Amino acid sequence: MSILASIGGFGETLFSYLLPFIFVLGVVVFFHELGHFWVARRCGVKVDTFSIGFGPEIFGWNDRHQTRWKLSWIPLGGFVKFAGDENAASMPSREQLAAIPDSQRKGLFHFKPLWQRAAVVAAGPIANFILAIAIFAGIYTFAGQTVALPTVDGVRQGTAADEAGFEAGDYVVKIDGSKIDTFEDMQRIVAASSGEPLTFVVRRGDREVTLVATPRMQEITDRFGNVHKLPILGIESKGGEQGIKVVRTDPLTSIWLGAKETWFVVSSTMNYLGGIVSGTRDADQLGGPLRIAQVSGQVASFGFVALLNMTAMLSVSIGLLNLFPVPLLDGGHLLYYAVEAVRGRPLGEQAQEVGFRIGLALVMMLMVFATWNDLVHLQVFSFLSSLFS
Repeated sequence: MSILASIGGFGETLFSYLLPFIFVLGVVVFFHELGHFWVARRCGVKVDTFSIGFGPEIFGWNDRHQTRWKLSWIPLGGFVKFAGDENAASMPSREQLAAIPDSQRKGLFHFKPLWQRAAVVAAGPIANFILAIAIFAGIYTFAGQTVALPTVDGVRQGTAADEAGFEAGDYVVKIDGSKIDTFEDMQRIVAASSGEPLTFVVRRGDREVTLVATPRMQEITDRFGNVHKLPILGIESKGGEQGIKVVRTDPLTSIWLGAKETWFVVSSTMNYLGGIVSGTRDADQLGGPLRIAQVSGQVASFGFVALLNMTAMLSVSIGLLNLFPVPLLDGGHLLYYAVEAVRGRPLGEQAQEVGFRIGLALVMMLMVFATWNDLVHLQVFSFLSSLFS
């Protein structure tokens, strides 16, 4: 009975996360592939397939250009396959391409000028960034932001803020020279600090005071029971009517703010990855599809606007990831094109094949590592152990 109850609870939890996960990832993947597709069409490239998901087709249709639009069973990505491609990774069959007569090469991607091929490849990540800016701008314009003012309502004893001399009633004006408008602005800078010293300018009464504090890495547990290791300052904000405001902006300002938010996600991600390389941040926060599904379900409980906000953040992450210069990803193709531009001719087939295999190995290693982190984070091993105990 206990085993059936555990399985039932696990299945219910999985289902509650599945729909938000499919929505978030589906929107991000669709716009990424739409970027490739749209620019390819503008460059006269024939597109054979536009697929959301991998594996067997659920349903699909052919448009007037004979492109097969389809939805597939495995919702973990998607692809656009051009005429002449040997596979979904746009690896051409050299023998087949060489056998194509000149009269039939007009619509083939691999015979297009270098700048057009680069534009088609770069269009996917760029579409992700545009999508993120549009979502953020829409939220700022129509829903607005509910923000807390950067007022210190309390200081926890024994924390970095306590030792730096913060006092209740302080109003944070700047951190390391950056203007602070909301409590969230302060949280973001602290979270991205990797435990490094920060210089605060606070308004205390009718004067400004400069304080230096070094946030300490601590494990915190959110309302869903997820454990995160983050730099903690030790300042509390209780909110309340006097400390909360809703801010809506006009469309042009919202677009600018959306671009700033997109850049913040990019810079925060790069700082985190740099911290992993330097050893100042732990890699256990890297997540894969299971973590995305979990967070999607949790965020969806706050409402559709919150889910849209997460979609925008994931879109930035997917766009940035695809720009990494790893063969198999868009950035790897762009790297090959950069080498081709310098050399005046493409890399040899063998060199590209070796690079592709290395890129595939790196991507697979990252997926395995991220999935392992997900399983540990979700306590799946503990769950399986409980079934047979």
